[in-house]
Amino acid sequence: MPLVPPMTMMDFFRKSEGVWFTQRTVHHFDTVADQSGESKLYVNVVSADDPRIKQVCEPQSIDTTIAAGGASFMWQEHADQREPNPDHAAVLVDVPDDETGRSGKLLRNQGYVEKIPVVSHYWFGQDGILTIDTDYDQNQGQERCWFITDDFRVRVSTVRTTGGVYMMTYCSERRWVSEQDLADMIQYNLSRAS
Repeated sequence: MPLVPPMTMMDFFRKSEGVWFTQRTVHHFDTVADQSGESKLYVNVVSADDPRIKQVCEPQSIDTTIAAGGASFMWQEHADQREPNPDHAAVLVDVPDDETGRSGKLLRNQGYVEKIPVVSHYWFGQDGILTIDTDYDQNQGQERCWFITDDFRVRVSTVRTTGGVYMMTYCSERRWVSEQDLADMIQYNLSRAS
């Protein structure tokens, strides 16, 4: 079955819901230590009536009734086996430009580059590639993300300062399969074969 890429932010959040294994390559153009590595990304859809939507919208003077919903994102080092702390989740809120939902504002309670509340602008291309542009106080960021399959996606990003590009990141992400998931799949396939 061919991939049907998400073309609205809420569809993107729904398609992204779950746990992802991320392999990250980071290229710094200054003396910062290498941040390449492996991590897990936890994505949960947040409904439009969730109180966190109001907590993100109000400080930025955005009417909560125009928010379509959102998602919470938590990152964790791959080797860390503890449950992630939901208090450390970044909450993103989708505020579409119009009824098509193909572009809009993405509100975050904290940014990736600077840990401050931020408003990004997003749009989906005809090819299903999501582009997010963010202006911080001292930096500009652009992230692009697209699904290769329902269970594999790619993210690339750049961070620019007034002196030019200082960081580029490439991430390949596949849906996480736990040991229990794998055991369940094996058992299911064995039962089908008998």
